[in-house]
Amino acid sequence: MSDVALTRSQVADLVDHTLLKPEATTDDVKALVDEARSLGVLAVCVSPSMLPVKAPGLVTAAVVGFPSGKHHSLVKGAEARLAVDQGAQEIDMVIDIGAAVAGDFNAVLADVLTVREAVGDHTVLKVILETAALSDEAIVEACRAAERAGANFVKTSTGFHPAGGATVEAVRLMAQTVGGRIGVKASGGIRTAQAALDMIAAGATRLGLSGTRAVLDGLPD
Repeated sequence: MSDVALTRSQVADLVDHTLLKPEATTDDVKALVDEARSLGVLAVCVSPSMLPVKAPGLVTAAVVGFPSGKHHSLVKGAEARLAVDQGAQEIDMVIDIGAAVAGDFNAVLADVLTVREAVGDHTVLKVILETAALSDEAIVEACRAAERAGANFVKTSTGFHPAGGATVEAVRLMAQTVGGRIGVKASGGIRTAQAALDMIAAGATRLGLSGTRAVLDGLPD
């Protein structure tokens, strides 16, 4: 357990308040935005089909190639470009996880580079590795490939993979690999204030949360 001490507002400043359930409606997204504003978080993260989102004062993020990562790179690029055209300021893309499992990190590099080129240099690009499905070696190499391709963050998980979500060990390994040159987003299964603090202590610089209120309610003002 971490002994890092952060206030509610300090943690909120790191949070992507997330709604990616396939059954989500436009009313659900409006409620997400309202809750995000009341909680004082940094961003909302939604499925690209829910764009555009009216969320003044908040960063809007959208996922790409979600959740399997098994979309053609050109499809991911087109999806990302469309999302940006519809107001997304940040893109969370899923790599071809099988390519990483197989050790084909040139394919991972090309996949990320295709999306980076599609959205340009001004869009924040987060690269989801699905760390629970990867070996430590594959996590390290995937982080290196993402960084080389121009990612702004590497991210642990979609939150939808049966192997699980973020772990402190994976976040620590990712943070050590990227060395502060790019960010680390912990996402997937973070449901308590202590879990959030543990991820931050391990090196997470952004958190993806769906149960944001429960996490923040466990922190001091």
